[in-house]
Amino acid sequence: MDEQQFDRLKKVSAKSFNDQKALIKKVLAGRDMPCQQCGTSIRVVLPEDKATTGLYCAKGCTNIALDFVL
Repeated sequence: MDEQQFDRLKKVSAKSFNDQKALIKKVLAGRDMPCQQCGTSIRVVLPEDKATTGLYCAKGCTNIALDFVL
């Protein structure tokens, strides 16, 4: 991998991270956000739900695991 390819990879990774962070903020703020793949609503699973916590869509396209500190 040369330097240009590595720089491109860094940019793509940073954009992906920032996009996910923005999505998490919007969903946790109560906004109804659709999954980019299937269009179904993304839901939040909280620790009191006794399931793996995170953000998920109905079909499983969006699957962002979150750790909560209580």
